[in-house]
Amino acid sequence: MSAEGGTKAVVAALIANCFIALTKFGAWILTGASSILAEAIHSVADAGNQVLLLVGGRRAQREATEQHPFGYGRERYVFGFIVSVVLFSVGGLFALYEAYHKWHEIQEGHPNELLESRWWWVPVVILVAAIVAESLSFRTAIRESNKVRGRQSWSKYIRSAKAPELPVILLEDFAALVGLIFALFGVGMTLLTHNGIFDVIGTVMIGLLLVAVAIALAIETKSLLLGEAASLDAIARIEGALTTTPGVERIIHMKTLHLGPEEVLVAAKIAVGPQASAAEVSETINRAEINIREAEPMVTALYLEPDIYDPNHVPAPRPERPAAPSH
Repeated sequence: MSAEGGTKAVVAALIANCFIALTKFGAWILTGASSILAEAIHSVADAGNQVLLLVGGRRAQREATEQHPFGYGRERYVFGFIVSVVLFSVGGLFALYEAYHKWHEIQEGHPNELLESRWWWVPVVILVAAIVAESLSFRTAIRESNKVRGRQSWSKYIRSAKAPELPVILLEDFAALVGLIFALFGVGMTLLTHNGIFDVIGTVMIGLLLVAVAIALAIETKSLLLGEAASLDAIARIEGALTTTPGVERIIHMKTLHLGPEEVLVAAKIAVGPQASAAEVSETINRAEINIREAEPMVTALYLEPDIYDPNHVPAPRPERPAAPSH
């Protein structure tokens, strides 16, 4: 459901952004409004990001190879991180540069193209239409996210989500809506006051918004790339399946790792009876593997090590890493 819902939200956002980008560029050509150009580039960046997410999802479906024995599930995380870089550079930094350029033009006394254009009303119409289109895309992202969000708050869902597509689209659509409001503010105040500085202010606000969203995306996708454990609910299901398996006395320790949004690796050391034969231990492990996969279908790689539990056993300390040579 997560993958299908994410793809649906990505496609909806891609269609909306392609349409919106064309209309914004048309409005900028007619009026020269800085806020409109910043929003047009923002829509181009968003559309490119949605293509990247679709490519990442496609590449992640490749079969495992000898060189990549755990598959390519993390491709989705890689492309999610690239999205944050594109949003930061193409969207945020360009908007800030455009604001700086327009401010210099005002300082040098250049006339404001928006105020002198007979098409001054076009940006307002385009921005209102874009807000409607982005709202529809945002509604799709919210609806698909609610299917997997459960009772989590939105901030917790974005931080804990293992599939990058829906959180990325949610943040992008949110930034797009707020950015359009900033652009409408800049254009509207410029037309009302006949002062081009408001166009610059709206562009700066758009740039800062995109930079902030890009940094938030980068932080989250970086965590996914480094490797996150399974959710607390998934871990509880795995532990329950293990401890209720006949022959398993207890879990000595266990580690989990997301190999992809819907793929989890589990490595655990389990305690078995000291008098159990090799055949009984083997049967216990087989039953435990079946129980775990039934309890948590996302477990695609599973490694169980039997051991005799010794409460007095102290793990050997890790060897210290040698200090870096001084120069």
